[in-house]
Amino acid sequence: MILINYLVGKKIAKLLDIISLLMLAGGLSVMLSGGGAVFSEHFNVAAWYGILIIVFINCWVLLCGLQGVVWVNVILVPLKIIAILLISLLVIRIQNAPAIINITVQTTENTYRHWFISGLLYVSYNMILVIAVLSTIGKGISSKKAVAGGVLGGLGLGVTAGIMLLAGLTVYPEIKEYKVPMLYMAGIIGAGVKGVMGLLIWAAILTTTIANAHGFAARLAEPGSGRYKIIGIGVTLLAMPLARFDFDKLVAVIYPIFGYAGLLLIIVLIIGPPLKLLRSSILRQGK
Repeated sequence: MILINYLVGKKIAKLLDIISLLMLAGGLSVMLSGGGAVFSEHFNVAAWYGILIIVFINCWVLLCGLQGVVWVNVILVPLKIIAILLISLLVIRIQNAPAIINITVQTTENTYRHWFISGLLYVSYNMILVIAVLSTIGKGISSKKAVAGGVLGGLGLGVTAGIMLLAGLTVYPEIKEYKVPMLYMAGIIGAGVKGVMGLLIWAAILTTTIANAHGFAARLAEPGSGRYKIIGIGVTLLAMPLARFDFDKLVAVIYPIFGYAGLLLIIVLIIGPPLKLLRSSILRQGK
């Protein structure tokens, strides 16, 4: 939180630091539960096995240090994006793409908040994870590469999310009944595709689990150090009891709460730099 400390001072930075740690720990529990949901809902295997396997791999990666975190994402993230794009495009083709235009999503009594608020909360929640991970690897990346990666990554994820949305609309409202909608869409194409996608989604949950555990440990210790490994493995084990709750229920409760908290961080990042410049300008004029 050096950046936040620089922008708003130690007291506010300390508060945001505590909030970020709670969010990372909560997100870790959600991801462990999600790993169990994939196993139980689509592989017909007890959820507990999915949770245990993710915990084991997560602890192993943490023992490898920061390099292990980076390599897991370098290998798995591109595979996930390619698979999601291909499956979404195939579902759109199979389900008759023009029909998307005629779909009207009706508001029901189960609608808790406006779509814009939900999207904002999701972004604000994930900002904590992004900052926690990128702040630990930023020293090894040039500004040019960081900007290019941000632009290309943002465009890639935006296009992928948009195509996923269109594919999901072609199978609405049936898709609402599934905790992992992407697997339902993969099943439309074929059982084999569903199996492969299930493994990739489980891998996606794994990478996010690792990112949360790494972010938490890196906030309290130097990445790769013995203390870092103990903290990372310790918070993973402590997150396991909460992971036994249903994945969709945890998402519905934890994400909105921490999403509102994450808005504080976004506000700081937006108004912090101009306020810092204004303060510096006033001090210069005072001299």
